[in-house]
Amino acid sequence: MRPPGSGPPRPLPVALALVVTALGVAAMIQAPFVAQRLGLALGLRSQVALGTICLAAPALLALAARPEAWGSVLGSANVTPRTAALSALLGAALWVGSIGLMEMQSLLMPPAPEYLEMFRKLHAALRPATPADALVSLLVIAALPALCEELAMRGVLLPSLAVRTGPGLAVCLTAGAFGLIHFDIIRAGFTVVLGLALGALRVRTASLWPSVIVHMTLNALTFAIAPLVDDPSQPYTPQPALGLACLVAGTAAAWPLLRALRAAAAPRA
Repeated sequence: MRPPGSGPPRPLPVALALVVTALGVAAMIQAPFVAQRLGLALGLRSQVALGTICLAAPALLALAARPEAWGSVLGSANVTPRTAALSALLGAALWVGSIGLMEMQSLLMPPAPEYLEMFRKLHAALRPATPADALVSLLVIAALPALCEELAMRGVLLPSLAVRTGPGLAVCLTAGAFGLIHFDIIRAGFTVVLGLALGALRVRTASLWPSVIVHMTLNALTFAIAPLVDDPSQPYTPQPALGLACLVAGTAAAWPLLRALRAAAAPRA
């Protein structure tokens, strides 16, 4: 739904959308250093949450000044229970495909042991001790990034670019930006492909919420399952057969789900 008082859907001007996106990325990068200078002893989850919120903060300020743009950000279609369920399934399919993509990529560009160790330490630091702790971790790792990153990329930037470039090129440009803001060369291919899928979903469904649900589902599965299948005592060895199977299965499931979501998104009255 649109916030009260918003007018007809009008995206932010392209120049303003680019500025708020750049400011959000800069704020996300600087947030931990600013907190450190202020003497704030933030834990890992607090640091992640702060950076994620900073990414979306300039966009939210711009939307507060131009509330008529909210309609363009959120889209013009209703999200039904069927749409939400299909979006969650698409998130699971993309997660399976991402496993395959990373395995196949590792044949050409295997991750360094230091890189793997960094991710293992990250998951260990986020491992919940209680159910309440698990809920907080899921909020920080899955829900908050899905809301803030989708707001900045597919909510603000994509519709603004689409006015000038058309939706196809806008999806590609935002996918590239989505890959860049993660600052991770090893996962760059995956994040760009994910950005393409989320952008296409945003355009096909005329709503931001399906891409939020997909993003949230994928992050939640990564957080919940990755530590269970990773054995730190064993060296990492790429498994091309498993990777190919996951890539094919994930793609085969994602394509019809994307088409079904386009049909399921009902125009808002």
